[in-house]
Parts: sequence; structure tokens; C-alpha cells
Amino acid sequence: MKNRFDLIIFDWDGTLMDSVDWIVHCIQQAAMNCECAVPDVQAVRDIVGLSIENAMKQLFPDEESDIRQKIAADYAKTFFTKKIGPDDLFPGVHDMLTQFRSQGYRLAVATGKKSTGLHAAMNATGAAGLFCTTRCADQTASKPNPLMLDEIMAELGVDKQRTLMVGDSVHDLQMALNAQIASVGVTCGAHSAATLQKYNPLLCVNYPTDLIGII
Repeated sequence: MKNRFDLIIFDWDGTLMDSVDWIVHCIQQAAMNCECAVPDVQAVRDIVGLSIENAMKQLFPDEESDIRQKIAADYAKTFFTKKIGPDDLFPGVHDMLTQFRSQGYRLAVATGKKSTGLHAAMNATGAAGLFCTTRCADQTASKPNPLMLDEIMAELGVDKQRTLMVGDSVHDLQMALNAQIASVGVTCGAHSAATLQKYNPLLCVNYPTDLIGII
């Protein structure tokens, strides 16, 4: 894999930032607050990476749209009560990103978060200046549609064969397959290696920092 890529596109939640358990808590709390059936932990993990609208449809298929909107609003309210800082990134992530930049890689983020939430998290963790561009679910199509990857590659002028997607969920790796680009799965977030392997990643690693020395 050495010298194979010019552009590395990372997912955010569960890949660079250790936030999946907090997402699960906030979704379950919102369901309780709205007096809806509380989804189990894995059901919530399965929606990490989707746009909030698609996540609500998957988790609460029998609820009316106004109820789903209410749950989403309650979720967001709780989610943003947590003060985010550099330690919310997985250990070594900031140094890894800095190293990749110094080696000449172009870095980007493709996430199911809304742009305001991503930019707030990037600024709070000190990672904002390390990425060339980002795409969020409120700016383009939700994962696993490949549009956000296509837009990033077009903006940066990088060919598919020189682009790598790194993510922790099936939605990340399915999106990479749909975009016809290579992927690496990380198991520190939503899904296990056994689940991620079904989407033909080049390999699965425990943390994104395990890529140091591999690519």
C-alpha cells in the first residue's frame, strides 16, 4: 500500500473521534424523552454515519415524521451539551494527521454529521486546519450514496485510483464500494471487523493510527 494514495478521506464519528458511545446514549435518551421505543445499542451503532434524517427513519420506522423530527431535535440538544476537546479524538490521531500532511497526503472528511456540528468538533479538537476539504450530509447525499466522495475527489482533482476511504461503519465502506475507491475499515467505532470485511476493505485495523507505516 506504500505510495499508492494521494488523498485519504476519513469518516469522523467512530473513526477519528471517540464519540459512538455518546451518540448511542443521546439517541436512547431522546427516545425515552419522546416516549418512544428505545432502540438497543447495536441498532444505534448501525445508524452511525447516516444523515440524521435517514438514521431516524431506520431507528423509528413506525413513527410519524413529526415525531422523528422531535426525537432528532432532542438528540441534538443532548449531544451538544458535552464539551468537546482534543482528548475526544482517539489517541494519536492529531499527530497521525499532522504526519500524513507532512508526507504530502491530502486529507478530507466525509461524514453523516451536519456541517455546523462537524466544524464545531473540528475546531474544538484542534483538527480543523489539517483537512483540505469536508463533505457533510446536509451538503450532499447521505451515505452510502457516493456523491460526497465524488465531490471531494472532483474538488481536489484526485483520481479514484489514488484515493482511500477510512471508516468504522458499513455505510463508509459501502460508500467507498459505490464510488469505486479503496477502503480501510477501523474497528474502534460502530462495527466489527467481521462485519466490515463483507465490504471488501483492503484491510481492517483497530485504530486509524495503525495506518502509520502501512500507507
